[in-house]
This record gives sequence, C-alpha cells and structure tokens, in this order.
Amino acid sequence: MDNSGKEGSFTPVFIAMIISLVIAFFWDRASFIKSAAHTVLNPTSGALLNWNLDWGMVLIVLIISFFMTIIQKYATDQETLRDMKKEQKRLSEEMKQFRNNPEKFMELQKESMKFMAPMMKLSMRPIIYTAIPLILFFRWFMDYFATAGGQHIFGFFSWFWFYLLGSMIFSSLLRKWMNVV
Repeated sequence: MDNSGKEGSFTPVFIAMIISLVIAFFWDRASFIKSAAHTVLNPTSGALLNWNLDWGMVLIVLIISFFMTIIQKYATDQETLRDMKKEQKRLSEEMKQFRNNPEKFMELQKESMKFMAPMMKLSMRPIIYTAIPLILFFRWFMDYFATAGGQHIFGFFSWFWFYLLGSMIFSSLLRKWMNVV
C-alpha cells in the first residue's frame, strides 16, 4: 500500500497547538482574547447555560461533538485511514498466528509499525481546525463556571468531567452514525 504524500506534515498541527497554548496562557493577560471569546460565547452558549444549566450543557457538548465529527470526517482521508486500519488488523491477526515464531512475529510487528506515523499524521490533521476554538471554549467555560459559583451539571458533574464524558459518548455515536474512522 503506497501512502506516500497522503499523510502530510506535523508542522501545521504543532503550530495550531502552540497558538492554542499561547491563547490559554495569555487569556487573562491579553484582554482582547478574553473579551472576543466572551463577546461571541456569552450570547450563544451562555444563553443556553442560563436557560437551563443541565440541558444547555448537553446541547453545547452535542453541538461541539457534531462539529468535531464533521471536521474529522472531511479533514482526513477516510478511505486511506480505513485501508490502513484493515491492513493493521490483517497484520494483527497474522501476528497472533505466529506468536511461537519470534522471527516471523518481529517481521510482522515491524511491518505494522510502519503504519503508525502515517495514521497519526492523518488522524491529527483536524487539530489544525479545532485546537484554537476548543481552547477558547475551555477558557470561556472556566470563566462562566467560576462566576456561576461552582454549580454542577445534573447535581454532581463539574463542567470539565461532564464535557469529557459527554463528548466521548456523543462523538462515538456520531462517528458511528456518520461512518467516520
């Protein structure tokens, strides 16, 4: 399987991650970052949370997960990822057969490792488009819930744990529904 040139470079991912870290670090120091995020998110997400904290947060997590899934679907080469996963699965099954043959097992393992870097590059490409908005949302959530006085979603979840759990559930359902690798 020839995937040369399809996996891209890590450079844009690192740039997006560095910009995200700079935004997170300067959130309180550079007021224009914070005020811009609050200007956009207070009347939208803030209105949902003010309407009903529990169901507003469910809707926000669902919407974020939906957009993340759409970006994952269209910012990656789904066909190449599927082919690579099929090949890795085939190699894994062969490796199970040759557990007692160390030479053949190592050869198959080496062949399987060749897929790791290209798969990682392909699957991390959406970070270019999502890292900065997610950092802005996370910092905004921190501000919103700090001023809301330590409220919990459905009585016991902090916003962070609810977001983490909710996004895992919604993302897995949406990825299955939209056939995203």
